[in-house]
Amino acid sequence: MAVGTYRKQGTRWVAACGGVRPRRGRNLRGRCLSFGEREEIALARARGETIRAIARRLERTPSTISRELRRNADRDGGYRATTAHALAFERASRPKPAKLATNPRLREIVQDDLRRRCSPEQIAGRLRRRFPDDPEMWVSTETIYQSLYVQSRGALRRELTRYLRTGRSLRKPGRQVGQRKNRIPDMVNIAERPPEADDRRVPGHWEGDLMIGKRNATAIATLVERASGFALLLPLPDGYKPEHVAPALARKVQTLPDALRRSLTWDQGPEMRD
Repeated sequence: MAVGTYRKQGTRWVAACGGVRPRRGRNLRGRCLSFGEREEIALARARGETIRAIARRLERTPSTISRELRRNADRDGGYRATTAHALAFERASRPKPAKLATNPRLREIVQDDLRRRCSPEQIAGRLRRRFPDDPEMWVSTETIYQSLYVQSRGALRRELTRYLRTGRSLRKPGRQVGQRKNRIPDMVNIAERPPEADDRRVPGHWEGDLMIGKRNATAIATLVERASGFALLLPLPDGYKPEHVAPALARKVQTLPDALRRSLTWDQGPEMRD
């Protein structure tokens, strides 16, 4: 209700954007004029200053100021900062035509590969190998996803999403770099593992992992000795949260001789947080 509409309409907006919030207006950063600069332009024009005088104060080129006044004037020919900023925001929101929409040959190849259940990553890589000297036949993974999920791109039909391995009709936004959930505090990187553990010559260095059963109802922790490949299985009847895994693992390791308890390498799963 905050936007004056109902839940179903909000769902339609989300679906039209493929389930991902659009980058409307690109936030008008970089070389774009800011709202404060547009306020300065509006005040200066009201005082009768010339375009070159405004450009010198804002440290912009005269052509930038002239283009701003020509493009973003209101219907009466006047210039107001709020109106100009809204017009610039709307203009920047319009995406350029998608590459898959303007290149029929490339679109046909991508569609055929999707029907063969190739992933967008595989398709992008194969196109570069198949057409090494023709950049017009290259396409990024993100372009394929955008063309599938965002209806306004108008390049690939939404029905092709069923050939993706996820099978999702709406896209789920991924986390940004470094935004991993349940990150292990004070984690020791695998690069710091002793060299003797890497070359598998000295016994006593182990690797652990977690096996999750059907519907996440059961779990087993595994320990594999790197030199011999000997494996130990740890049942986890009470669950596989950190408070369950760490005690079970400690009890199992304590049954080993001291010579076989040198190091343990685990993945970054939150179950080993403790």
